[in-house]
Amino acid sequence: MYSKKTFQPVAKRVQQRGILGVSNWLDKKLYRAAKGLMPAISKTEQVALGCGTIGFDRDIFTGSPSLKKLVDTYQPKLSAEEKAFLDNQVNTLCAMLNDHDVVTKKDFSKEAWDYMRNEKFFAMKIPKEFGGLQFSTHAVSQILAKLATQCFDANATVAVPNSLGPGELLARYGTPEQKDYFLPRLADGTLIPCFGLTGPHSGSDATSLIQSDCVVEERDGVLGVVANFKKRYITLAPVAGLVGLGLNLHDPKGLLKGNGAEGFTVALLERNHPGLRMGPRHYPLNAAFMNGTVEGEDVWIPMSSILGGQERCGFGWHMFVECLAEGRGVSLPAGSAGAARAVISGVGAYTRARKQFRVPIAEFGGIQEAMALSASDGVMTIAGCDLMNAIVDNHEAPMVVSSIMKQNCTERGRRIVERGMDVAAGSAICRGDKNYLANAYMSLPIAITVEGANIMTRSFQIIGQGLTRCHPHMLEMIQSLQMPQSEEKEAIKIFTKQFYKTVGHAFSNFTSSVGRGLNSTVSTAFRSKTAYKDGSKLLDYHEKQLLRLSANFAYTANLCFMLGGKLKFEELLMGRLADALGAIFLGYATLHHYSRRRGIEGLEAVTEHAMLRLEYEAQQALLQASNNFPGPLAPVVKPLMKLGCFPLGNLTRPYSEPSDTLTKEVSRLVTTPSGLRDFFEEGIYMSEEGVPHQISDLIRALPVCVQADQIASTLRREKRQPTSEETDILSRAEALRDVLIQVDVFDHLTDAEGQKGYTRPALAGTAERLSALDRKSFQEVA
Repeated sequence: MYSKKTFQPVAKRVQQRGILGVSNWLDKKLYRAAKGLMPAISKTEQVALGCGTIGFDRDIFTGSPSLKKLVDTYQPKLSAEEKAFLDNQVNTLCAMLNDHDVVTKKDFSKEAWDYMRNEKFFAMKIPKEFGGLQFSTHAVSQILAKLATQCFDANATVAVPNSLGPGELLARYGTPEQKDYFLPRLADGTLIPCFGLTGPHSGSDATSLIQSDCVVEERDGVLGVVANFKKRYITLAPVAGLVGLGLNLHDPKGLLKGNGAEGFTVALLERNHPGLRMGPRHYPLNAAFMNGTVEGEDVWIPMSSILGGQERCGFGWHMFVECLAEGRGVSLPAGSAGAARAVISGVGAYTRARKQFRVPIAEFGGIQEAMALSASDGVMTIAGCDLMNAIVDNHEAPMVVSSIMKQNCTERGRRIVERGMDVAAGSAICRGDKNYLANAYMSLPIAITVEGANIMTRSFQIIGQGLTRCHPHMLEMIQSLQMPQSEEKEAIKIFTKQFYKTVGHAFSNFTSSVGRGLNSTVSTAFRSKTAYKDGSKLLDYHEKQLLRLSANFAYTANLCFMLGGKLKFEELLMGRLADALGAIFLGYATLHHYSRRRGIEGLEAVTEHAMLRLEYEAQQALLQASNNFPGPLAPVVKPLMKLGCFPLGNLTRPYSEPSDTLTKEVSRLVTTPSGLRDFFEEGIYMSEEGVPHQISDLIRALPVCVQADQIASTLRREKRQPTSEETDILSRAEALRDVLIQVDVFDHLTDAEGQKGYTRPALAGTAERLSALDRKSFQEVA
C-alpha cells in the first residue's frame, strides 16, 4: 500500500526544482499561463480576502484535521452571571411574551420593550465600563436560542444589537468621543441601534453599496461627506435611535489628503439627523419584529460622525466582515438551535399524547423517521453552535465557518420545523396561543434569506472564500498573480514556490485519500451495528471516517483548481463541494460536542445517527462533484477524482443512511422520558406550574401519558382489570390528552367581524336568496 510519505520526496524534489530555478523558462511560462487564466480581482475582493481569520476551516483543507486539537482549544462555557441571567431575566422576558399576541399586534408591549432596555438585552456585548453586560458569545447564543423557543420575534429583536449593531463596532473601532457618547446610551437602552447596509439592488451582495454613495466635501471649514442612500430590510430601523450606515465614499477632490481612503465607510447617524428618514415598515411574512427602510438625499455628515473618525474612511469592509461572523455564524444558528429544542421537546411529547387508532402516533414508522431526523439535525445544530461560539470567544472571526454555520443550521432548522408541522398536523395549522410551531414555520424562511441567501451562500460564498482563504497555499499564489508587471520576477518566485507546494499537497492528499478510503471501507464492513454504544469506539471510528472524507475533500478541491478562473462560475460544482465541507465541519462539531457531553443517556445513539447521515452526505456530494465535473478537462479529471476518493468504485463508498433500527431507537429516546430528552429540554422556556403554555404542558404531561400506555399494555397482556391506582393514572392521562390535543377557536378573526350587527358576506347572500323563496328551511311545512 502506498503511504503518504511515498510521494513526499517526489513532491519535495519537484518543489526544489522550481525554487532553485532549474528551469526559469518553464516557470515563467507556467506563471504567465496561470495569470492569463486568473481574472483580475477587484479592490473589494482583495480587501475581503484579507478580512476575518482562518483556523479549523484551514485544517480541513489540509486534509488532516485533528479532533483532539479541536477539543483542547475550544471549550464553550457560561459564567455564573450569565447562567443567572438565563434563569432569571430571560425567563421573565419570555413570561411577558405571548407569541400569538405579539404576531397579531405586530409589536411588543411597552412593558416588554422597557424590560429589554432596562435589563440590557440590547447591550450584552457592550463592555461593562460603558454600562453593558460584556457577555461571552456563547452566552448571547444561549439567550437567543431560549428566546426563540418562546417568540422568534424576540430572538430577532435582541439578536441585531448584539451582532451587527453599531454597539460592537463602536466598542472596537469608535473614537473616544464616540464611545463616551454612544455606548452608555446604547447600554441603558436610551438608543436602540440598527445597521443600514442592504440596498434595493444589493441582493445577497450587501456590500455592493449600490445607491449608497457619499462624496467628501468641506462646508464652513468642516470636512465631511454628502450622502445619498436607499436602504431596505433593516431590522429595528422603524424604532432605532441610532443607525450605522454603510456608504461608498468618493473623494474626487482629494480632500482626505491621505488621512483615510475611498471605499466602504460607516457613518453613525441619530434618528433626528437632518435629512435622515426612518420609520416605514416592511412586512416579512407574518413576523412582528421591526424591519424597514432607511433613506436620505444630500445628507450632510461631518467627519466626526464617521465611525472611527476620518482615518477610518474606507475601512468599513474590515469592520463589517470581522463583526459579520457573529451575525451569520452565531445569531442566526442560535434561532435554529432554539427551534430544534422546542420542536423536539414539544412535538416529541405530543406524539405520546396524540393517539390514532388507539395507538400513540409515536409508534408509527413515519412519525419515528421524522422525529429521529429532527433529533439528529438538532444535535448537529446545537453542536455546531457550541463550537462556533467557542471559536468566536477565542477571538477568531472565521468567515468560511460562519458561512457554513449560517447555511447549514438555518436549512436544518427549517427542516426540523417542517417535520414538526407534519407530525403535529392539524394542531400545527390552527393559529392561536396553543400553536408553538406556526410562527417558527413562517420565521425560519426569513433566516434563510438574510445575511446572504442560502442558495448563494452554498453555491458561491463557502467555496469561493474557502478555496482562497483556507487552502494552505492558494492565497499567496493568487496574490502573486495580481502583482504588477514591474514585480514579475518576484511574483514568479512566489508563484513557483506555492505552485509546487500545491502539487505536493495534492500528491500527499491523494495517498491519504486512497489509503484512508481503503481502511475505512474495511472497518465499516466489519463494524457491528451496535458498536456505537461504546462511546470511545464511537469517537474513534467516526474520527477516522472524517479524516478519510477530509482527505477526499482536500484532494478534490486541488483538482478543481484545474478550472482556473472559471471555477467561480461553476456554482453547481461549488455547491456540492460546500455540501461536503459543511458535512465534514458539522461532523467534527458533533464529535466535539459528544466528547464534552458524553454520559447523557441516549447521546451515543443520536450522535451515531447524525454522523452516519453526515458521512453519507459528504460521500454523495463528492461523488456528484466527480460525476459532474465540467469543462474540456472533465475526461481526465473525473477519473482522477474517483480514483482518489473511491479507488475501488462502489466498494469504497461504504457510507449509508442510518438503519431503521437506529432510527426507531432515536425516536424512542426523544418521545419518552430519557437523558436525551432532558438534553433537548435544557434550553427551552418553561412556564410556572399552572400557567397555560403548550410546550410546558406537553412536557409535564409526557411521563403520565407514557406510564398510562405502559399500564394499558400490561392490562392487555395480563388480561385483567386495572387497580384503583392504575385507574387514576389512566384517567389522568386521558384528561391531559383531551386538553392537549385541543386547538384555539375564535369568535371572530377581524375587527370587522367583532362589530355589533356584523354579518359575514356569504351569510348575507344566503339570507337574500332564502328570503326570495316560499320555503325557508327543510323542516318548514311546504
